[in-house]
Amino acid sequence: MTKSDMKTATLEELRAMQKRGELLPAKKSAEKLSPKLDDGFWDEAEIVERVAKKSVHLRIDEDVLEFFKSEGKGHLTRMNAVLRSYMSAKSSH
Repeated sequence: MTKSDMKTATLEELRAMQKRGELLPAKKSAEKLSPKLDDGFWDEAEIVERVAKKSVHLRIDEDVLEFFKSEGKGHLTRMNAVLRSYMSAKSSH
């Protein structure tokens, strides 16, 4: 989006748009969305180092991809977790 694509409005115009229901509600703050954590929540937490990722081209069955995508945002991360779990299981033998 370029600066010329941006729309402008006066405060009065914004108030009128709000009265007509034309504006989206403000996003809730992260504090309101986050649950309250117990005092000892982090006591047993472990720091996990992220491993470097490598971009690859992977051909997979369409239904497999659709399954992971149907679970929502983060499907590639979930697919990586499944592969890591398989790798760990095979390595422990």
